[in-house]
Order: sequence, then C-alpha cells, then structure tokens
Amino acid sequence: MSDNSGPRSGYSQPVTERADAARNRARVLAAAAELFREHGVATVSMDQVAAAAGVGKGTLFRRFGDKAGLAVALLDAQETALQAAILSGPPPLGPGAAPAARLVAFLGAYADFLDDNLDLVHMSETARPGARYAIGAYRLWHRHVAYLLGEAGAADADYLAHALLAPLAADQRMALRDEVDRERVKSGLARLARSIIEGGDAP
Repeated sequence: MSDNSGPRSGYSQPVTERADAARNRARVLAAAAELFREHGVATVSMDQVAAAAGVGKGTLFRRFGDKAGLAVALLDAQETALQAAILSGPPPLGPGAAPAARLVAFLGAYADFLDDNLDLVHMSETARPGARYAIGAYRLWHRHVAYLLGEAGAADADYLAHALLAPLAADQRMALRDEVDRERVKSGLARLARSIIEGGDAP
C-alpha cells in the first residue's frame, strides 16, 4: 500500500525497516516458533504469541494480520531456500538435469518440506477458502512445475501442474499422514510425473 503523505517521485525508493520494528518481528517469529513447536499450531493463540514476544496485540495483528500470516512469515525462509535450490542449486533439483529428473527432484523436495512443516503449511493454506492458491509460494511452485512439464513436451502443462501439486495440499497430507508415509508419497509422485511425461502426451 502506498503512502500518499510524503513527496512523490518518478521512481520507487526502497523501504528500510526500522531497527525497533525488525527487533519486534524477530522476537515475534522466535516466540511463535517456540510456542508452535511446544504446543502445536492449532492450540496457540495470537494473544499467547504477543505475550511471549513482549509486544502489544495491536503490533502483532498489524504486522502479520492473523495466525495464518504468522505461519506464512515463519515458512518464508525455508521456502526461499527451496526457491534458491531450484534456480541455482546443483542438479537434479537445480538447472543442468533433464526436465523429468528435475520434476521428480522438486516433487520429492517439496514433499520433504511439507512434512517437516505440515502444521504451519496447513494453517497458511486453509485460513480462508482458496488461500492455498493465493499464496505466492504456490504460484511459484506451479509455474516451476508447468515449465518443466512444458520443457518435457507435455500437453496442457498449466493444468497438469495443478494436478501434480494437488496431492501435496496440506489438508490432504494431514488427513493421510498416518496411512501414507513420506517415502510412499515421494515414490508415487515420481511415478505419476514420469507417466505424464512418458505416457503419450508429448507431440
């Protein structure tokens, strides 16, 4: 949101976070991570996070909006690391491998990320109807999968990317985690990805 109270200019200037705001943010994220780890995401309230961080509730809500916004902020660093591995890491997750190998590597890496952060991802994806698809991270993962499918010659790569990511929705994973272990998810997704690429969709 732009601030119309200041001078206008022909270029956008970088916004520097105040030192006290940065300290408050770090305290909030550290407190939230510890509370979520000890008590579970669902049972911890925003009031408890504010108290543990030593900040006012108003500050917390203004900065993060709600608990889902807090979950997104906690996930951000790990999502950034996965993004960096996709863009510039070693193959097969990063550039330099065939599209099918990169796709299988990404689906496996994301399955690991999801299981390691399932409660937080679930909170961020189910905060409101359609939240999963509005999150910037999902749009990035979808674009990456669609790109690899297209590179491999699959028809309708945009839709098939959604179809491949659907089993990695946190809501579905949470419902099935006691029945389907992580390695079974990864091997099943690898077979599905290869069948899409090798099963006659290529022109």
